[in-house]
Amino acid sequence: MAKEKREEIQFPSLDELFSSQEEREDAKLKRIYEIPLTEIDPFPDHPYKVRDDEDMMNLVESVRINGIITPATVRKKEDGRYELLSGHRRKRACELAGLPTLRCDVVEMDRDEATVFMVESNFQRTTILPSEKAFAYKMRLEAMKRQGKRNDLTSRPVGEKLSIEKLGEEGTDSARQIHRYIRLTELIPELLEMVDEGNIALRPAVELSYIPKQIQEDIFNCIDMEQCTPTHSQAIRMRKMAGESKLTPESIEAVMLEEKPNQKERIVFRGDRIAKLFPRDLPLSKREDFVAAAMEHYNRFLQRKARDQER
Repeated sequence: MAKEKREEIQFPSLDELFSSQEEREDAKLKRIYEIPLTEIDPFPDHPYKVRDDEDMMNLVESVRINGIITPATVRKKEDGRYELLSGHRRKRACELAGLPTLRCDVVEMDRDEATVFMVESNFQRTTILPSEKAFAYKMRLEAMKRQGKRNDLTSRPVGEKLSIEKLGEEGTDSARQIHRYIRLTELIPELLEMVDEGNIALRPAVELSYIPKQIQEDIFNCIDMEQCTPTHSQAIRMRKMAGESKLTPESIEAVMLEEKPNQKERIVFRGDRIAKLFPRDLPLSKREDFVAAAMEHYNRFLQRKARDQER
């Protein structure tokens, strides 16, 4: 009979057993350093966006007054520089506040441990975009795969991936939902941005992710020109047509312009006529407001003109 393998039991050292909480906290503080911002590199392919928005300006003001209360987390790289694991917003706030250093907790981790830590720590944010979740989950699963755990990012049916199920048990998203988020990484940037802006729902976006990227560009062009987005059923049909090599710009337009249930009567403008009038950097989600503001301005002009003619 083969001898049973016994797992080695790791006992704490005497120092760990008899050290006080205060001593353990002191030991942790020894890892806290003020590190020059110029020596800190962002995490490669960091999936979370750092925006210079109102929340950032509030953070900058807090940093100016109180400094960095919660240290960022970094690991030291082989070249002697530091890699930022958590605290990208705090680092940006220090830059905007004109501070030269960032208060950091220096930890020892390999690449995959650092990836898992980065994803989990940033999941504590109050607001996370679908695209951020998508790439974060993908990075986490790839790190788990390299660590030797059972993972499969192929097209196996939803719910069969053991690693995704494990993530579903650990977090707030189910395994099925995690799989859907990961599919978003197959969208072209323009469609993914529309998901972030709330203009395309998650489930239609997942169906579009199975369509070749070149055809996704045709779908986006149709959305842009006709100012309409696909329903879940329309996205399913376009995915099926793409698989049969039947999805062309003409068939995309035919599907997209179908009247949707409960669809209100809408005013349609020729896209090529008004597209050139929009500022180049104006997001698709802001175009309706732009048109409304322009019409209000023109209406006031007509009213003034009518009053002048009456005088």
